[in-house]
Amino acid sequence: MDAPPFPAAAIADGCAGVKAYLRIETSADDAALVQAVQTALTLGEAFTGTAWIARDWQAWLMRSPDWQRLPVAPVTAIGAIETVDADGVATPLSVAGYAIDLDARGEGWVRLALGEVGRVRVTFTAGAAAGWAQLPSPLAQGAVLLAAHLIEGRGDGGTPPAAVAAFWRPWRRLQLMAGVRRSCWSS
Repeated sequence: MDAPPFPAAAIADGCAGVKAYLRIETSADDAALVQAVQTALTLGEAFTGTAWIARDWQAWLMRSPDWQRLPVAPVTAIGAIETVDADGVATPLSVAGYAIDLDARGEGWVRLALGEVGRVRVTFTAGAAAGWAQLPSPLAQGAVLLAAHLIEGRGDGGTPPAAVAAFWRPWRRLQLMAGVRRSCWSS
């Protein structure tokens, strides 16, 4: 599953944080800063197993009557649930065709009624913070450190600062019993 892009405002705020950290006063490196901040946020989400900045995601469900976990958390809203035919035409499922649940861990769950045919696409909103300013300080600081490392060591490929993992580790979600419940797949 490809992650949706981060909101432009979050990237701009992240770039401002990196500029302040590195004491950059010009806009000469803005393109590289944007790329570094996007990379740092993407790697941070992958490391912690959570969506940091709220945005709309899509997942494809298997045809199964079992509860299926959405692949990204924390989920704040589950929106459209629709079948998609071979031509790419989407048709919303009737309310009787599915059940949804958000659990205490922020995981979203969907159960399809028997007899639903075709591929099923779920659109949902996931993210712990509305924007950069609402990110917990250690997550934002780790992203700034990683982006600064990417900017300072362009092409070097050196090891990122250990502080990045130290900042992010308390927010890491681990799946200890993988395979016990069915999860979504992406295409």
